[in-house]
Amino acid sequence: MYLTITYKLNLNIKKGHIRSLINKNSIGHKNSAVPLRLASFVTYKLPCINQKTERQVKIWKAKKKEKFLSRRPSSREVVVTLLFVSINEGESQNFIMDDNDQDHLIEDDYYTFLNIPKNATQEEINSAYRTQSKLYHPDKHVDPILKKEAEVLFNRTKAAYKGLCEIPFNALLIVVVLSNPHHRAIYDTVGIRGLKTEGWEIVERTRTPQEIREEYEYLAREAQERKLLSLTNPTTSITMNINATDLFNKYEKDPEDSRDMLSRIEVSGMSFTQSIEAPLTLQDIVTLYGQLNTRNGTGSGSVNVSAKRLLSSKGWVELEVGAGNGPMISFKGFRMLPYKVLFNGATILEFTPFEIKASLIGRLTMQLDTHTMGELTYNAGPESSMSTSIVRDTARTYTSFSLHLGILQSFVNFTYIYKMHEKEMKLRGSVRAGTFGLVVEYGAEKKISRHTKLSAVVSAGVPTGVMLKLKLNRSFQTYAFPIHLSDEVLPATVFYATVVPLMTWVVLKKVVIDPMVKKREEREKEKEKEVNKTRMMEKQKEAESATKLMKATVSRIRATEESKKGLIITKALYGRFVYPQQNQYNSEQQSIRRDEVIDVTVPLQCLVKDSKLILYDASKSELPGFYDPCVGEEKQLLIQYLFRNQTHECIVKDNAPVRIPLPSHKVNTT
Repeated sequence: MYLTITYKLNLNIKKGHIRSLINKNSIGHKNSAVPLRLASFVTYKLPCINQKTERQVKIWKAKKKEKFLSRRPSSREVVVTLLFVSINEGESQNFIMDDNDQDHLIEDDYYTFLNIPKNATQEEINSAYRTQSKLYHPDKHVDPILKKEAEVLFNRTKAAYKGLCEIPFNALLIVVVLSNPHHRAIYDTVGIRGLKTEGWEIVERTRTPQEIREEYEYLAREAQERKLLSLTNPTTSITMNINATDLFNKYEKDPEDSRDMLSRIEVSGMSFTQSIEAPLTLQDIVTLYGQLNTRNGTGSGSVNVSAKRLLSSKGWVELEVGAGNGPMISFKGFRMLPYKVLFNGATILEFTPFEIKASLIGRLTMQLDTHTMGELTYNAGPESSMSTSIVRDTARTYTSFSLHLGILQSFVNFTYIYKMHEKEMKLRGSVRAGTFGLVVEYGAEKKISRHTKLSAVVSAGVPTGVMLKLKLNRSFQTYAFPIHLSDEVLPATVFYATVVPLMTWVVLKKVVIDPMVKKREEREKEKEKEVNKTRMMEKQKEAESATKLMKATVSRIRATEESKKGLIITKALYGRFVYPQQNQYNSEQQSIRRDEVIDVTVPLQCLVKDSKLILYDASKSELPGFYDPCVGEEKQLLIQYLFRNQTHECIVKDNAPVRIPLPSHKVNTT
């Protein structure tokens, strides 16, 4: 929420030297009452008319109301990077945005506007600035209308280069610039919003890019730590063990057993675990967690409290006490050692009516290479054991091999996971063999929403039988359903355990999940369109003005290219293309869809240099003469061009780079 403050002050927007004017405490020549919207991310110290003393006003906690200042704020009372927005009375509602609206707000891309790569040198930036400055300079136009339109584009070009950015709604914002290496470091690292972080106004403009990054990271960490202090971070895990072995019993059923299919399924056990964190300081965290278990009518549980202290960035210690079947106390620690070695250790004491059980656990982990880790674990206690494992985790695969030697059991385990990032899915398989028998598992995990994952794993082995393990992860909550299908490995059981969950998922996805996701995406698109509605109107008007101003330059470029049979753009369309096979719409709907494509032939021809056209990997909507005709939709760029009197054609995705001419674009006319 924003606090609107109206004050009669001197304001001169045209010169735009906000920083120097504020420091001089003198702004402009004309007196006018101008409403100013203050940014929600800054704490301002302002005098109030109904109070004799000055007080601090936190804008984000203030209610929507107006306050009139009794006098001009001094330079010390106004933050140097204050966001000035000069607005009209009718436009004031458009500026009241919550955090969700700001997430949907489309920001300018200065690199794309200048058509330069993000790793461009200072010479390339200067060259692009000079080219566009010549194109849009107001003095080159005699017509008052064209002169006014050129002034808008010329100011935007200066904004990307010098630091004063005119954004929609007559706004003035001190932002990052490409011509200044310090500002460019901010823009490359965190974007425009990096300058809007609380506390950013204290950064000195004489610091190095590295110091600026460190300052931003420090402020970001502070914001994150404040957020953690206000949350308890609860985690919940619920497990329901289901016994369905009667459904697949290969022996003949009891004739006297008249139970139906559902009554043959029973819940054999349940467990519930929950934890809550309470950060005391930046180094100390107290965690309270408890668990309840019941199986075949017998229950157990415990309540534990742990206190963890962060000693440094390389280590921590934790003390834990608990009560349940008996008192328990443990001491744990972690330390980073030289040569990429990590050490975890724990000492556990469990008190029972008859004895005291003591355990000592130590684990060494070493990074073997970029993607490979090795681990050695030793457990000294009632269940003494030693295990070693090697894990290799890459962008596409996860492979793990472990060997466990113990008093109770010994086994080897191999696990392989294939990651399908494009489908947000993981396929996994594992084999475990040892003194207890052999177990084979296979399954899949699917991300169904931003915070929700669903997984299904089939486990078949001797003597465990066949089990189907279903798990749902929702943010900090986990729901697990291990279903025991049979005590023996039966082909029919394995088949149903594999096919039934797969078919259920297909039906659930088509009937429930896909419609929900589609509705949510439509809501997001509508919200994005609404938030950027006025901005897109300004962008469209700006693009039309740019196209008019380019015509003279385009005529010269086109004549030059025609004389040497170079690159001539004959047709270029940008937007959302609707193909006949994609959907069947009536003619009225198709006409609406066609309006989502704009003609960008002139802007593209204007970017041709030496019979070449190069566009970089960013949204084309930020190019001069372009705008977004369909906010939130996937867009493409269609280019038809002549090169050496040969017809060429290509179509590329919005964020894909473009480099023409290419022989592969040649159209075979025979």
